[in-house]
Amino acid sequence: MTPQYIYIAGPYTKGDVVLNVRKAIETAEFLRGMGHIPFLPHLTHFWHLVYPHGVDYWYKYDLEWLKRCDCLIRLPGESTGADKEVEYAKELGKPVYFGIDDWLER
Repeated sequence: MTPQYIYIAGPYTKGDVVLNVRKAIETAEFLRGMGHIPFLPHLTHFWHLVYPHGVDYWYKYDLEWLKRCDCLIRLPGESTGADKEVEYAKELGKPVYFGIDDWLER
């Protein structure tokens, strides 16, 4: 099996940030355990704590990574940013999966 580069999109600021980051990391760990290479925009949370930037800076940065990924997995929950990432992935012609189960059933 060829490893896939997988973009993980999901809630960050809506709800509990710490829990949102944890859920995203758990998804990334699962995918990594299967031999894939997840990109987790939630990890810029820590970068932002040291070098804060506006939200548009982070969106632009994340979308550059999305261009390089093979697909996107959208985690459940309300998120304007993740919804924008889904739309951009579709514009790029990349497969979008709604949750890890959807991705597993591909």
